[in-house]
Amino acid sequence: MNKKIGFIGCGNMGSSMVGGLIKSGFIKADDIIVSTKTESSSKRLEESFQVKTTLDSTIVARESDVIILAIKPFMFKEMISEIKSELTTDKLIITIAAGITISNMEEWINSSAKIIRTMPNTPALVGQAMSAVCSNKNVTKDELDYCFKIFESFGECVQLEEKDFHAFIALCGSSPAYVFMFIEAMADSAVRLGIPRAKAYKMAAQSVLGSSKMVLETGKHPGELKDMVCSPAGTTIDAVVELEKLGFRNSVIQAMDKCAEKSKNM
Repeated sequence: MNKKIGFIGCGNMGSSMVGGLIKSGFIKADDIIVSTKTESSSKRLEESFQVKTTLDSTIVARESDVIILAIKPFMFKEMISEIKSELTTDKLIITIAAGITISNMEEWINSSAKIIRTMPNTPALVGQAMSAVCSNKNVTKDELDYCFKIFESFGECVQLEEKDFHAFIALCGSSPAYVFMFIEAMADSAVRLGIPRAKAYKMAAQSVLGSSKMVLETGKHPGELKDMVCSPAGTTIDAVVELEKLGFRNSVIQAMDKCAEKSKNM
C-alpha cells in the first residue's frame, strides 16, 4: 500500500517539494494531502498539483503516514499542540525548519515519536536542492531511506549529525543568497563594460552553473579547476590576484561563520 504524505503548510518550499514528488513519479497526487491557512492557497495548490487540500491541519495529521511540517519555526509549538492527539507513534514526522531541534520535537510530542529533522534549500524550486537529514533513534532504516527518496525527488540529500546543521545552514541553506549576489555583481560589471543587462545575467548565471557542474562531474579539486583557467600572464590570473587582494575567500569564510553563529543562537 502506498504511504500517504501530508504537508502542514505549503509555501514556496512546500510547493517545491510537492511538485518534485509528483513530477518524479515517486508518489501520485492522490496520495498527498495539504493543509493551508487560506482558501486561495488551497485553490492554487489544487489547480497546480491536483492534490487534496484542507484548512484543518488535524485532518492532514490523521490521514497521513508521513507528516511534513513546512511551517515557520515560530509556529511549531502551537501547531503541534493542535495536532498532537493525531501524532501516533506509527507516523513519521519530518521538519524543514531552522532552529527546531529533534529534542524540541520530542518534548512537544513525546519521546517515542519518529522524528526526522531536515533542511532543504531554495533551489528545490527548480529541482536542484541540497538537503540535510538527521533522525532520532525511533526512526528505522527503511523509514530513513523513504525520507531520502522524498528529498531526492527534488535534488540531492546527505545525512548529517544534528550538531552539523549550523554549518549546513551556512554552507547550503543560506549560500544561494551569496551566489545570487556574485551573479549580480558579475552582471553589473558586464553592464559597465557594455553588455546589455538581460544578456549579462544569463551569461553570468550559465557560467556559475557550468562551473558547478565541472566540480560535481569531474571530481577534480576546485583549486585544480581554477588553475586550468589561469594561463601564465593571462587575464584570469590578474582577476584572481585582485580578488585575493580584496579578501574574496576570507569574506566568504567570515560570512559563513557569522551565519552559523546566528543559527546556533536562534
